[in-house]
Amino acid sequence: MEQPQRTDPESVVRLLPWTSPEGKPCYLLPGAGDGYLSRLADSAEARQLAASADVLAVTRQVLDDPLSPHAELRYAGLRLAECLSAALRVAESRGLRLGEEESHPGDA
Repeated sequence: MEQPQRTDPESVVRLLPWTSPEGKPCYLLPGAGDGYLSRLADSAEARQLAASADVLAVTRQVLDDPLSPHAELRYAGLRLAECLSAALRVAESRGLRLGEEESHPGDA
């Protein structure tokens, strides 16, 4: 994923927790970081992480039941994948705002 250039602390971009209609990442140049879109993104990230915790709790119940139907297991897996994707996006966004360099497992 190509990211906009970062030249100084004031120009650190924020990866938003949603994508464009074409599925491309959306970035915000937040400035002070307390504008309307920044607060909206903070709220969206909080909802995504809370929903992930709820999905994890329900999924554990499904996995603990050895008689859970295949369809329930599949649905739980799909929801977990969605939640993991959202959590990774939040982590990436927060890492970029901390000024950490993007790193990928396995890079040497």
